[in-house]
Amino acid sequence: MANIAVVPAWLTPPADVNELLPQLWARTVGRDEAGTLHVGGTAVGDLARTYGTPLYVVDELDFRSRAVAFRDAFADAFADLCGGADVYYASKAFIATGIARWIAEDGLHLDAASAGELDLGLRGGILPGRIALHGNNKSRAEISAALEAGVGRIVLDSLAEIDLVAEMARERGVVAPVMLRITVGVEAHTHSYIATAHEDQKFGLSLASGRAEAAVAKILARPELHLLGLHSHIGSQIFDMGGFEVSARRLLELHQKVERDHGVELPEIDLGGGYGVAYTSEDKPLQPVEIAGRLAEIVARECLVQGIAVPRVSVEPGRAIAAPSTFTLYEVGTTKEVELEGGTRRRYVSVDGGMSDNIRTALYDADYSATVASRASTATGVLSRVVGKHCESGDVVVRDEFLPEDTTAGDLLAVPGTGAYCRSMASNYNQVPRPAVVAVRDGAAKVLVRRETPEDLLALDAG
Repeated sequence: MANIAVVPAWLTPPADVNELLPQLWARTVGRDEAGTLHVGGTAVGDLARTYGTPLYVVDELDFRSRAVAFRDAFADAFADLCGGADVYYASKAFIATGIARWIAEDGLHLDAASAGELDLGLRGGILPGRIALHGNNKSRAEISAALEAGVGRIVLDSLAEIDLVAEMARERGVVAPVMLRITVGVEAHTHSYIATAHEDQKFGLSLASGRAEAAVAKILARPELHLLGLHSHIGSQIFDMGGFEVSARRLLELHQKVERDHGVELPEIDLGGGYGVAYTSEDKPLQPVEIAGRLAEIVARECLVQGIAVPRVSVEPGRAIAAPSTFTLYEVGTTKEVELEGGTRRRYVSVDGGMSDNIRTALYDADYSATVASRASTATGVLSRVVGKHCESGDVVVRDEFLPEDTTAGDLLAVPGTGAYCRSMASNYNQVPRPAVVAVRDGAAKVLVRRETPEDLLALDAG
């Protein structure tokens, strides 16, 4: 180990480079006797030949099982407190008509942050009353679409938006159900770009400054608005429940104050979510039953302290449903070793995708894992960096991983945990068409989103 680049503290050399850590992979993923990766009863080689690479591969059983696990865990944990709880799937993690159909069939709600996400939810059969519209700068067109559809809630994010939504509701002769997003001043233990409840950021109205209370009064003064309750979201990829405890306490204190001072009943409260998932062996995510149980204890205790009835609770698990259900399948092109200072070296494994299909490593310093998927290997694991084909030195997919020393051109490489934010944030950098998304179950694959073609890109070119 003295002659290779420094290994991160959390990454240990594997005894077997073919081993799959269960916490990183969807539940039907495994290897056959030849070492080939299978998902939903289908070999990855067959998927690559049929659909090409890069390819996002969704384990449908895993996705839907996770959705149902969150639905049932929160329904059970809050049954005696407030008749259950509502789980909102995050469109921004990944949405397609087929995904929306699963969400509708499995009894979840949907949060949308654009007219496009709202439209996909409706096309997938999700009832409008089970959809929330989020966003810090909703356009008139988006608000109009939400009001016309009759969404269950519009989450207000600023003082100006209160007036805008009220005026647009008045023009249509409707009363808009709204929630107010509160900045509760909690520093979530996550990357600064995905922490959303500290003071110096764009979302919500500050509790500490008094703007939140002013916003409540402003909403209650508008007969075109019906205030359902308060909303908080402290961030994403969070493992520590402590932040949720502080957030819930501050939100319920304000809830009690509003009911007392204004003589109104707020029937709901949204505690956000953003629960963490395992991208590497370092990550230790909580299970839905644990999360729901802890939150139920927190809400019950704080409501008792405040002397208020427990409002209907809703949560937003974020990536926790979509991310673990999917891996990205690549084909290896070139490999090379680079000499570093002090005589150390690093091996680079280049694949046929990159930052156009997974920007998170470059954007958030996100860590991922990888495995050779098309065969077994008896070679020693070598510390490697998986990189893409784009014209950027920051085009990194997996920063550090032990891959077999004999990894070579033509091998298929699988990167787990790519079901959230990868296809959603994908780009056409270097004019590269975006990959397809396929769902696999019981030996059959179906396309959720087809692969883009050069013709698709040219269709937008006015020249």
